[in-house]
Amino acid sequence: MASEAERTFQRFAVFGESSSSGTEMNNKNFSKLCKDCGIMDGKTVTSTDVDIVFSKVKAKNARTITFQQFQEAMKELGQKRFKGKSPDEALENIYKLMEGKDPATTGVTKATTVGGVSRLTDTSKYTGTHKERFDESGKGKGIAGREDVTDNSGYNFQMTVQGACKT
Repeated sequence: MASEAERTFQRFAVFGESSSSGTEMNNKNFSKLCKDCGIMDGKTVTSTDVDIVFSKVKAKNARTITFQQFQEAMKELGQKRFKGKSPDEALENIYKLMEGKDPATTGVTKATTVGGVSRLTDTSKYTGTHKERFDESGKGKGIAGREDVTDNSGYNFQMTVQGACKT
């Protein structure tokens, strides 16, 4: 059961942290794990309880916890969540709540394609100078697609262009 909990720990540890290796978890992801897995129910276990337990198990001046510290935190939260059960039974129930869970991404803003938006963002329908800003696949060319690139090399380029300086 602990190996499944460790996999869940790793999935939540790397969530939103591109530099994380999955061996340590910060308070934000710990709270997210407790909320998404149903450990935090708002009555017996609140967000304040989760923050207090996190602060209790982490090292004095650390910002993250390891999996061993995470297990200690789950034991404490298990005692609070499942009152009247033995510590081992409460921990097992916590692990059952965590089994197979992934970080939820509810409320994330999605791109809209309602009404005229899809027509306006379809680069294959662009005409004129706007069409030149995109390649065949619809990817923008960047600055090369927006400006005429001129050759500004040579002596007194502006005078040469205006015809005042003929040599």
